[in-house]
Amino acid sequence: MSVRGLLLSWGGLLLITLVVISLASPDAFSTVKAFFITPWSSPWFVGNLLDLFSLYLLTSLGITMAFVGGTFNLGGEAQMYWGGITASLVLLRLPEGSSPFLSLLLASLVAAGTGALLGSVSGVLKRFYGADELITTFLLSLAVAPIGDYLLSGPLRDPAGNLLATPRFAPERRLPLLLPPSTLNGSLLIACCMLGIILFFLYRTGWGYRYRIGGASPAFSRYGGNNPLALIIPSLTVSGALHGLAGFGAVAGTAGLCHQGFSGGIGWTAITVALVARTIPLALVPSALLFAWLKTGSEIAQLQGSLDMDAATLIQALVLLLVTVQIRGDLAERLEKFLKGFPFDRWKRSPGGTTK
Repeated sequence: MSVRGLLLSWGGLLLITLVVISLASPDAFSTVKAFFITPWSSPWFVGNLLDLFSLYLLTSLGITMAFVGGTFNLGGEAQMYWGGITASLVLLRLPEGSSPFLSLLLASLVAAGTGALLGSVSGVLKRFYGADELITTFLLSLAVAPIGDYLLSGPLRDPAGNLLATPRFAPERRLPLLLPPSTLNGSLLIACCMLGIILFFLYRTGWGYRYRIGGASPAFSRYGGNNPLALIIPSLTVSGALHGLAGFGAVAGTAGLCHQGFSGGIGWTAITVALVARTIPLALVPSALLFAWLKTGSEIAQLQGSLDMDAATLIQALVLLLVTVQIRGDLAERLEKFLKGFPFDRWKRSPGGTTK
């Protein structure tokens, strides 16, 4: 897209947004300010936005790892939900006096393992029985989510509270806050670390090269002496693990407890975040930040500027439509070329099956 086309499209979007807000809100000026400016106006708003960004980044990384490996994960919502539930069990049931660091580490590993287990079930069904992972991940998600709801409304519920939630975690068993009094916490660092690890794996290692080739072109992968079917279980397992880790961040960092429905559609939004980024890991950063801003700005505009919910949804849809078109022709391709400039291809296999 040319610079002129870019300016025209963004200018048109801004004009349409202003018109929608003017028609839908009794105080258009306050609503525009709340939507565009307020999310960046104070450390509290910025921290909350970045907290949501970290969860979007982790879950969209999970979706991307499934995409890159040649599979598709529609069960991220339940994987995140159950990751948070099992992490909560660890944080609540460990004996007093346990090391806070080891408690959080164990909870994160259990959460990631729970998500990985749910993802691997669909991987095994596809690998050995030919079941479509689109169906199995979705149906498994529908099957296990109500069980989590039951646990949080019954056996795990705090009887002294009014919420359908567990008791609050001890302060030392929560991820540290990075920008108080906002909810921004250590899950942002976890998300950035996971992004760095995945970038290194995919673009700096021979295993990562074969992983990308196996997902993008199974026939070419076979020609190089690899079996692309071997990626099915690992890709869905890693995808589930990242969703489970996001569940850990949501309960141990954002909320400080596990309440019913805490995932709040984040697992589904992650699919759109990954698609907008064209499943390129580095492009997930601006994509996840955009989605976090859209959600935060819309909520603030509804509360402060009397913006109708339907109007907020319409504005989000227009922005996403525009950004999808732009990223398709510009940002994602440039990021891909930038990453391909590094000399990682020395690990690839030759047609004869040997490693160069």
